[in-house]
Amino acid sequence: MTESGLEAIDRQFMEDALAEARRALDTEDVPVGAVIVREGRIIARGRNQREQLQDPTAHAEMIAITAAAAAVGHWRLENCTLYVTLEPCAMCAGAIVLARIPRLVFGAYDEKAGACGSLFEISRDPRLNHRAETVGGVLAGPCAQLLRDFFRARRSE
Repeated sequence: MTESGLEAIDRQFMEDALAEARRALDTEDVPVGAVIVREGRIIARGRNQREQLQDPTAHAEMIAITAAAAAVGHWRLENCTLYVTLEPCAMCAGAIVLARIPRLVFGAYDEKAGACGSLFEISRDPRLNHRAETVGGVLAGPCAQLLRDFFRARRSE
């Protein structure tokens, strides 16, 4: 069975998000990365920067959403897709809804804090004024392995 065009595109942009996640390692942040794509090109990038900025809200998605809004000159991020290596938490899922991002693609599921399928369904909750098409598990293996390696190294220190 061949991969559909959209699946191939999703994998390509998830590779870009993984590259951002690896950059978070330089600042000893949890390796989560995100990119926002509009009309086939990356308009924003983000990686976890909580340690670097000492800001509990400096998640990869939040950094990328802020950069994307600046790039398009508006807070509504219509016609955009957010790619992130880890299932968004409640804060980030809320920001996705508020930014009106129509499509979310994530890598690894987060059974402890995931708010887009694991614990909650914020991105698709019909009670909210916006919902995002949500695709999980894209390159889940490499995304999860990067996190496992990070936390394994942390525990051994």
